[in-house]
Amino acid sequence: VQLQASGGGLAQAGGSLRLSCAASGRTFSTYAIAWFCQAPGKEREFVAAISQSTGSAYSADSVKGRFTVSRDNAKNTVYLQMNSLKPEDTAVYYCAARYGGIWAPGAFEWNIWGQGTQVTVSS
Repeated sequence: VQLQASGGGLAQAGGSLRLSCAASGRTFSTYAIAWFCQAPGKEREFVAAISQSTGSAYSADSVKGRFTVSRDNAKNTVYLQMNSLKPEDTAVYYCAARYGGIWAPGAFEWNIWGQGTQVTVSS
């Protein structure tokens, strides 16, 4: 599977953005999908993940209640709805895929990556 992230841009604090991760390949539904973010000078950090078909999901404490991950297997797409954005959410956001469970917050645990999309939140 190949991944393509999009939807980033500039938003004001308190605003919203929706990121999309579009996948190619007929086996998309067999992969768990995660979102990570990476700010300048920082390591890539886990944001949220969603399971292959049951829709089970979990997210980092820093985004709980603000970000929601969802997927549409018919469209081979995973979404990250980002609400109540904060300046500290500014980063490049990446989607990633792996076989197996979603309880994998380390970037090294995800073996397929898309290119990033920049999110910038102004105060």
